[in-house]
Amino acid sequence: MNFNTTGEHSADFKELRKQKIERIEKILTAYLPKEEGYQRVIMEAMAYSLMAGGKRLRPMLMQETYRLFGGEGGVVEPFMAALEMIHTYSLVHDDLPAMDDDELRRGRKTTHVVYGEDMGILAGDALLNYAFETAASAFEEYPEESLRIGKAIGILGKKAGIYGMLGGQVVDVKETGHSVEKEVLDFIYALKTGALLESAMMIGAVLAGAKEEEIRIVEKAAGKIGLAFQVQDDILDVTSTAEVLGKPIHSDEKNEKTTYVTLLGIREAEKVVEKESVEAVELIRGLSGKNPYLEWLLGELIHRKK
Repeated sequence: MNFNTTGEHSADFKELRKQKIERIEKILTAYLPKEEGYQRVIMEAMAYSLMAGGKRLRPMLMQETYRLFGGEGGVVEPFMAALEMIHTYSLVHDDLPAMDDDELRRGRKTTHVVYGEDMGILAGDALLNYAFETAASAFEEYPEESLRIGKAIGILGKKAGIYGMLGGQVVDVKETGHSVEKEVLDFIYALKTGALLESAMMIGAVLAGAKEEEIRIVEKAAGKIGLAFQVQDDILDVTSTAEVLGKPIHSDEKNEKTTYVTLLGIREAEKVVEKESVEAVELIRGLSGKNPYLEWLLGELIHRKK
């Protein structure tokens, strides 16, 4: 299956993505706390971490799924910011000396290198806590949407916590340094990577008023996207360069991590990316709403080179 439109349309979508990223950056900036008070350094560290650039995949998927189901208005925006804060906190903590001990993220120094390990830990804590403050602000901004907002916050918490990203990270850390079975690796990937993508798309659907069965289809599709995305990450860790990725390569090998590449080899890993991404897009195409940009985006992100 060819996900991408060709020629002129593909170029149009690339330009549209740039515009959408710029819009997301403005939303993130708007929801950051003011840099003031005796604790100002933590606000600065939060902003440094959050505004480091990147694909803004999760808030974009949330917004595009919201639009897929006919969502209009700004109720999705605090959740877009909240989810990106949660994703960023996980990266800040991932980079710490006790975890992956990385000094580069998106081509610049990691938060703990700039602000110190202590402030790196606190910046991650602050982003996680402030994410829920941000999501909860939707109750005041959009009181008429309270039921949907409450459901969305429940999804945000579960997918970020012990049954989601954090749970996956726990098993990843626990199993680092020795080989693991594919079943365990799939569990890690489903929670550590897939859960926040599921959160993004499910929240977009919920806030737009999607039916329960549609939300489940979106969750399944997002899980497949998460697996394809993470396996592609495994491949890039071996085949790309630090200059292209903006972070160290061969970090999986350095940390003695089992990956799809170490288990299956690059060619078989590439087949997994193709299979999971095809199935994900087929699920999205089977929904009643249509969003050609979302379909294009999924193909671009899964088959990315960085």
